Amino acid sequence: MDILIAIIYIILFILMMVFVFSVGMLRPYMPKKELALVLVAAFIIGAIGGALFLEPIYQEVPSVATMVEKNIPGNEETMYLDLSSSVNMNELRKDLESTEGFISFDETGITIPLWKFNDQEYQYFNSILGNIDSHYKKYNVTEDGKLEIELEDNYSSYDALKSFSDWYRLVYGGSISYGQVHAELVVDSASVDEFRSLLLEKGIVPSKMEGPIQNTLNDTTTSLLPSYQFVLVTGVVGVIVAALGVYYESFGVFSRKFKKFMGEKRKR
Repeated sequence: MDILIAIIYIILFILMMVFVFSVGMLRPYMPKKELALVLVAAFIIGAIGGALFLEPIYQEVPSVATMVEKNIPGNEETMYLDLSSSVNMNELRKDLESTEGFISFDETGITIPLWKFNDQEYQYFNSILGNIDSHYKKYNVTEDGKLEIELEDNYSSYDALKSFSDWYRLVYGGSISYGQVHAELVVDSASVDEFRSLLLEKGIVPSKMEGPIQNTLNDTTTSLLPSYQFVLVTGVVGVIVAALGVYYESFGVFSRKFKKFMGEKRKR
């Protein structure tokens, strides 16, 4: 939301509260039974003002908080990417490295989908997978036929998939040409939007993001009141402002008496 629009919205809400306060000040000229009506009207006006003017600003709090985090020097954000093995990793890496704010890009693992294993096949792949390539750092075999492989540092997903494909061709006589590549992209927090745009141009959407920006976004989002609760709070604010108007004269009388009392006490 534009800052100028936000300021205008706040001013409009304040004007509504000034109106509510003024109505409250008319209390001496109203029958006593009209007090409840004044407070109800104040609640409605506060709720409407909150819904129209303050709630849109309130919803922008996470965006404002993340904007602050983006501009703190030294903050880094990690984007987790799930890529098709058909993606040209060398070209992707080159484009990422040439973008300002790049810190690192690592291929961390691959997932190879096969078929739903029976018990014998499940045990077989569990026992043989670690022997196919010594650069397979860790691995997990799922019963629905997925091979989840964590790679050693600086080992490419292309080489890891090729090793498995060569073994599969020898054993099964077929070929494996597809796998899902898992990668981690670390960037300067100030450049997150640029990298998101670059990835989106290539049809890539980060599956997860970690870092100060994401932490701030999560914290502020979870701490925000639901819209209806926020509107109720602004309605209560309207009631409080109206009550201040209703008892303003009483406060004034008390203040004058108190000042007079303190003045007489000092003279003594």
